Amino acid sequence: MSELTHFNESGAAHMVDVSQKAATARLAISEGSITMQPKTFQLIAAGGHAKGDVLGIARIAGIMAAKKTADLIPLCHPLPISHVSVDFNLDAQQNRIQCQVTVKTTGQTGVEMEALTATQIALLTIYDMCKAVDLGMVIEAVRLLEKSGGKSGHWRR
Repeated sequence: MSELTHFNESGAAHMVDVSQKAATARLAISEGSITMQPKTFQLIAAGGHAKGDVLGIARIAGIMAAKKTADLIPLCHPLPISHVSVDFNLDAQQNRIQCQVTVKTTGQTGVEMEALTATQIALLTIYDMCKAVDLGMVIEAVRLLEKSGGKSGHWRR
């Protein structure tokens, strides 16, 4: 495991200097899920929620979150994101919605934080839109699935 890079020699937090790193194609894929009561799942799946298209709004929220990650996570570099996709898979057996996010850029640092932030915000948006009918929803298993690009190369869970 590498050393922590967001601290200098004296232990103070700092933004990592990536100015000497080569710009390469970067990709990150993350996932997470939200589990809910059957009634809540059916409202979302049928598009019958009074607040509108829950998954459509959650998708937009996830895309916006990827673009705003540097404003939310201290020491994150603002990146020129070239692609964000937020996809949902509905599992009626488990009353669960799986969210998978893919983020791409060409740059000097990776987009893992952007993918993870987008996943969390998309799931939180589902929670926010449905909390009036189901406070017991559970967001879980948010994790990085894959990343590529840069000096560390390709990694897959």
